[in-house]
Amino acid sequence: MISVKNVLVVLAIAFTAYLAARGLWWTTAPVPQPLVVVATLGLYLATTWFCIFWEPASAAADEQPDAGGIRGPRRLPALAQFLALACAAIVPSAIAFAVGPDSRTASFATWYLGGIGALMTIVMVRRRPWTAWTGIVMLAIASMVWMGPLEALALGLVGSVVWVTCAQLLVRSMDRAARDTARLTRLQRAASAWQASQVVRQRERRVQVQKALVVAGPVLTRTVANLGELDDKDRLEARIAEGRLRDEMRGPRLLDDDVRAELERARRRGANVTVLDEGGLDGLDEDALSIIRGQLAETLRSASSDRIYIRTSPDARIAVTVVGRSPSTGGSSDEDAVDLWREIPHPGVG
Repeated sequence: MISVKNVLVVLAIAFTAYLAARGLWWTTAPVPQPLVVVATLGLYLATTWFCIFWEPASAAADEQPDAGGIRGPRRLPALAQFLALACAAIVPSAIAFAVGPDSRTASFATWYLGGIGALMTIVMVRRRPWTAWTGIVMLAIASMVWMGPLEALALGLVGSVVWVTCAQLLVRSMDRAARDTARLTRLQRAASAWQASQVVRQRERRVQVQKALVVAGPVLTRTVANLGELDDKDRLEARIAEGRLRDEMRGPRLLDDDVRAELERARRRGANVTVLDEGGLDGLDEDALSIIRGQLAETLRSASSDRIYIRTSPDARIAVTVVGRSPSTGGSSDEDAVDLWREIPHPGVG
C-alpha cells in the first residue's frame, strides 16, 4: 500500500544511495586506498539504512504519544544513535585518507558532506536532535581539518546544516499539528457528547410532557368545561393528578403499575405522599429495581399513615426508606408520631 511514509522511505534510500554512488565515481586518478573507500561506503549505507528501517518492538514504549490518531516517527534506538555518531566520526577521515591529499576536494571525495548530512537528517526525523547536531559538529570539524574551512563550507557543509535545521523545524511543526489535532478531537467529542445529552434531555422532556398530558389532561378538560368551578370529586382528582405528576418527575425509577396503584389508593384515602429519588439506585438493573418496587408496593399496601415519605438512600445496604407519620393522640400536628418505618435493602444484601 502506498503511503506517505513509504514514499519518504524510498526517497531516503534513493538519495543516500546516490550520494554513496558518487564516492565510486573516480574520474581523475586512481585512489591510493580503494578498499578503504569501498568499506567506508558500505559502512555508511548500512548505518543509514539501519537508521531508516530499524523499529524494534521495544521502541513502542519510547514512542511519542499518539495524538488524535496522528503517529509520528519512532525514536531512534540507542544502538542506532551510536552507529550514526561512529559513522559521522569515521567516514570523513577515512575518505580523506583513502583518496589522498590531491583528491580531497574532488566530487567523488566530498560526497560525505552531503551523505553525513542526510544521515543526520534521518536521525533528526527519528527524534534524536542532540545526536543529529552532535554528528553535524563532528562532520564540520573533520571536513574543515581535511579540506579547510572555506572549502568545506563551499562544497556542501552549509547544505547539511540547512537540511538538519529544516528537519528539526518540520518535526516540531508536525508535533504541534498533532497536538492541535488532538485538542480539536477532544473538543469535537465533548461537543458531540453535549449534543447527545441535550437530545436525551429533550426526549425525556417530551416523555414527561406526554405523561403529564395523559395524567392531567382529563382534569384540565373538566376544569375548562366547568369554568373553574370544581366539586369535591374533581378537586380530589386534581390533587391525585398533581401527586402522580410529582411522582413521575421526582422518582420515576421507583414506579411501576403496582406502586402507582398503591400511591393513588393512599392519596384517595387522604394521605399526603412524597416520593423522592435522591440517588442510590444508579447502576441497578431492571430485575433489582423490580424487587425493590415489589417490596415498596407491599409496604404501601399495609400503610395507614397520614403522611408518607418515600426516599431512596445513599447507603450501600439500604435502597429505599419509607417513613409514615400520623397525629399523636393529643391531636397536635407538631407532635406527629412515627407509625411506619421500613428500610428496603438492596437485593442480595443480607
